[in-house]
Amino acid sequence: MNVLRQHAEEQFQEELEVLKKQDSGSKPTNWQLSPSAVVTYLMGAKLSNGFQVSPKYIGNQRLMEIAVATLTTDRALLLYGIPGTAKSWVSEHITAAITGNSTLLIQGTAGTGEEAIRYGWNYARLLAEGPSAAALVSTPIMQAMQTGRIARIEELTRISADVQDTLITILSEKTMPVPELNTEIQAQKGFNIIATANNRDKGVNELSSALKRRFNTVILPVPATAEEEVHIVQTRVASMIKSLELPAQLPTLQEIQRVVRIFRELRSGVTEDGRTKLKVPTSTVSTAEAISVVNSGLSLAAHFGNGKLTAHDIASGLVGAIVKDPVQDAVVWKEYLETVVKTREEWKDIYRACKEIAV
Repeated sequence: MNVLRQHAEEQFQEELEVLKKQDSGSKPTNWQLSPSAVVTYLMGAKLSNGFQVSPKYIGNQRLMEIAVATLTTDRALLLYGIPGTAKSWVSEHITAAITGNSTLLIQGTAGTGEEAIRYGWNYARLLAEGPSAAALVSTPIMQAMQTGRIARIEELTRISADVQDTLITILSEKTMPVPELNTEIQAQKGFNIIATANNRDKGVNELSSALKRRFNTVILPVPATAEEEVHIVQTRVASMIKSLELPAQLPTLQEIQRVVRIFRELRSGVTEDGRTKLKVPTSTVSTAEAISVVNSGLSLAAHFGNGKLTAHDIASGLVGAIVKDPVQDAVVWKEYLETVVKTREEWKDIYRACKEIAV
């Protein structure tokens, strides 16, 4: 199937099938893997038969254990953190491993209405026949309740507060009233919700205390070490080169290390050696942005260069990722170039390339 992006359960189908055969743990109702096998899928491991499961999350295993364990209880799961900390990625892969279907998804926006959470109507049938089960349009959450699966809600805090609160009855009573038909949808065993939210978005709607109590919150941090972040970028970039069929060489470790170092220094507001304090940009300069910078550079190298990633290819992506505010961020970036990048002898090429791009 020549799709641009496969769902997790399609891309890693072989791994999931092997884990199913090897899994001897106890499985909750409507789970295709035991909780321990789900964590193995997420963290990666070499199985007893020699099969290698690739890591989907590179970080603290305990966080994944807490997230998976939450879904075996009556609480929903909220993955929280700054943008680019793999919340959506983790949400998709947990759902794929547990139910084999990560497509029951609601994308939260300022325009998401109550009918996207609960149910809608086929208005042609509604006008012709009146309220009936046939005129009802089910949502991903309704489908998840009826089949005992997991529904995903992306960017929950982007949804208005009154629409968010439609989840309270669903999460507390495990039922969805349909007063127009004088009935209700009762959740089957295995049903749950994974929501994501970030703490840096502008114009968010904080969750009510009543709704917060229905979630267990797992905060996904930025990678703890530079080595960990470099490994994440390497892994994701290699995967995307393959899926996008870019005619480019894998980037050298040195190029990825430079991008990651720049991002980590600007994110923390201090150079790696701790000697120079830095202004922090308004952008998140997250791991996801670092991956995007390298991928953008590889595309330039593949189609407008010799296929080998250079500082010249990386420069435009760096500037675009860091300078989101043309006034404040431009000052931060120029200061970083002159006080840090310029002084590093081995970074002369990246300094020249970035200076060529007007901000």
